[in-house]
Amino acid sequence: MNTTIILTYLKNAFLVSLWFCFLTFPIMVIKVNPYEETVVWRWQNMLYVGLASFSLYLFSRFFLFWKAGQQEKKKAQPSPESNKKKWQHVLFNEPKVFLPIIAVLIAVFSSFPFFLSTYQINIMITALMYVVLGLGLNIVVGVAGLLDLGYVAFYAVGAYTYALLNLHFDIGFWTALPIGGLLAACFGILLGFPVLRLRGDYLAIVTLGFGEIIRLVLENWTEFSHGPSGIAGIPRPGFFGMELSLDQSINYLYYLMIALVLFTVFVVNRLQNSRIGRAWFALREDEIACQAMGIDKTKTKLTAFALGAFWAGMVGVVFAAKTTFVNPSSFTFLESAIILCIVVLGGMGSIIGVIIAALVLMLLPEYLRAFADYRMLVFGATLVLMMVFRPKGLISTVHRTYNIES
Repeated sequence: MNTTIILTYLKNAFLVSLWFCFLTFPIMVIKVNPYEETVVWRWQNMLYVGLASFSLYLFSRFFLFWKAGQQEKKKAQPSPESNKKKWQHVLFNEPKVFLPIIAVLIAVFSSFPFFLSTYQINIMITALMYVVLGLGLNIVVGVAGLLDLGYVAFYAVGAYTYALLNLHFDIGFWTALPIGGLLAACFGILLGFPVLRLRGDYLAIVTLGFGEIIRLVLENWTEFSHGPSGIAGIPRPGFFGMELSLDQSINYLYYLMIALVLFTVFVVNRLQNSRIGRAWFALREDEIACQAMGIDKTKTKLTAFALGAFWAGMVGVVFAAKTTFVNPSSFTFLESAIILCIVVLGGMGSIIGVIIAALVLMLLPEYLRAFADYRMLVFGATLVLMMVFRPKGLISTVHRTYNIES
């Protein structure tokens, strides 16, 4: 590395630190005390932000420079199979390794209710719900390559399905669970038909509009959905007619979510390795070539939308049972953005990556509450660093190769 590059990095690091100081000035420096009507100026925080951003920028530049050098060395000495391919193959295709890992993880997660408080179990339930939502959206975005910004609409359909069926027909959780999933899948097909010819940004805009339409309908059609007031008194899942206390209901719902996550992982993994899964991957890589190979593009897209929406609808039913209350403000665009972040940060098409990303994104803000006013700043900085050092996600998918033997 020559002197010119080092000077350029130092100059850019200085400019980046100034920019971060400007952006964080209202949060980090100014503190208003409304009771005493005074303003406290915390200039030392500005120094900390400047030094931290300056150091992190230099570290990231030198790391990327070193990584590029390592890639050049790998190109000079090509190997038949990379280490990443080896461990992914062993982890997912060798039952002797894969099954014990799954058994250990199930045992660890199942023991949480014996050691954690009710509040922490509630957080874990929310994290597991976003695992299933992320896996559902991963079918649409990560595997089929269809950018969906209105995924929260199917989530809302499932939640209101249970709420309205219970309100008007006294239908329980277990009956509403498949109905919510199937109804959300029908809405996924309805969304899929108008966007069959759209790609990229145009597809994203239409799906975003669809999500907002569903939310506005729920908010303004008061006779149907009770409007902004929402629907309260939704019962939690029952256990063979037994009366459960609040703590028992939360623990029961936690174990239900573990079972739903395992079921989702199994089904999604089988789908990815099936004929329709290969068609989704082909559609993501090159839509024109996919169609030229004789794959029914219409059927492939509609299947992706329907199956992705099915999981969102089921989680919506679980959400309504967990909170015992639903209203339209719970299904804003921010929810779709969070689920999309889970898919992107986990790795497009990667099941284990989506699971890790969902747990990190859901649990990190809660366990950063010790930072008080700065926890969302730390959370955002973590996402930025993630995109800098792992732009393809936590676990990037390996391009599949098929050997055809004569």
